[in-house]
Amino acid sequence: MKFFLIALSCFAVICAVGLTLLIRARNMQYWIRSYVVPKEHKPAIHPDDVIDVFIAICDHWEPECYGASQETANHRVSRWREEYPRLFEQFRDVNGRPPQYTFFFPQDEYRPEYLDGIRPLCEAGFGDVDVHLHHHDDTPEQLREKLDSFRETLYHRHGLLRKDPVTGEIVYGFIHGNWSLCNSRPDGACCGVDQELTILMETGCYADFTLPSAPSATQTSTINSIYYAKDRMGQRKSHDTGVRSRVGIHPPEDHLLMIQGPLTLDWEYRKYGLIPRIENGDLHGNRPGTADRMKLWLNAGVTVAGQPNWRFVKLHTHGCKDENIDTMLGEPMQQFYRELESMSQENSKLRFHFVTAWEMSQFVHQAELGYAVPNFHFQNQHENVSVHKAWKTGPET
Repeated sequence: MKFFLIALSCFAVICAVGLTLLIRARNMQYWIRSYVVPKEHKPAIHPDDVIDVFIAICDHWEPECYGASQETANHRVSRWREEYPRLFEQFRDVNGRPPQYTFFFPQDEYRPEYLDGIRPLCEAGFGDVDVHLHHHDDTPEQLREKLDSFRETLYHRHGLLRKDPVTGEIVYGFIHGNWSLCNSRPDGACCGVDQELTILMETGCYADFTLPSAPSATQTSTINSIYYAKDRMGQRKSHDTGVRSRVGIHPPEDHLLMIQGPLTLDWEYRKYGLIPRIENGDLHGNRPGTADRMKLWLNAGVTVAGQPNWRFVKLHTHGCKDENIDTMLGEPMQQFYRELESMSQENSKLRFHFVTAWEMSQFVHQAELGYAVPNFHFQNQHENVSVHKAWKTGPET
């Protein structure tokens, strides 16, 4: 009996050590506690409820990724412009809109021909452009100049982005390159600016879409959430926690809106049949969208608190990478949209809305204002519904 207890204790220690090593190998120590013990109850989806699902694909769209030549980059741009409408115009959401796509274009890869190449796709009603940035060892002044200059170029040179009707300010959505928002990498690489949220807000950022970043060490402890974060002096990773987006609560004016995608564990798709995969909403060559993944994304419960029947599914990809482009512009994604059609046909109360990143942010604000039904009247791509104006007028009836 004594030998058995010793053996059992040794086995328990080995399991604990193995589990710890596994968690750290995937940097899960930053968020696993929030997954196991969430801060708030995630309401289940009931069959009798009408569920509005807002789907935004946010592409870290880098034509020159992996050091591609301009010729290769231009070919990638041409493929997106020419193939996307042909492949996806046949699909429609509950509003009759085709799949929407948001090209988060990197300031550090700027060439006018890339944006001129993709603009017709946006003008045809298939998507939008926002801001992506890779930078390293920047100062706050350098970062501010890059963002200010780039948004001016996108708006005035290319006719992209939009202005806030109250402030007249050019506004943009943002994804940080290498996931390193607020200098959040432990080694301090790929950023350099601790107080990044303030600069983003002051240069017109309407929302950040960087997260989730798992399995990167930049992942926040806050997961599956829509919230507001502000810089904390002397600290990196200020967006690790924040103020929850909630129905009836005015957004804090000195905080930046953070719209996260789903982050959960996929116990059906296990490595070696034992270890659950991290499900982070990444669409790539080996993992296109599927109905099974959509169920995981819905169950992740990314909502505005107090409006559980509006589900926000922010997905991401690197759609110019060689290993991804044939998936994103091919049969795998066509099959994904067919599966969504089947899901909505089987359950008419499940209503899919294809939206851009900017439109998703507007629905967040509508939920905060207490809208019971999504209002699509704002969908002029170059008109922004001012948050402050909306809170003065309240929801439309």
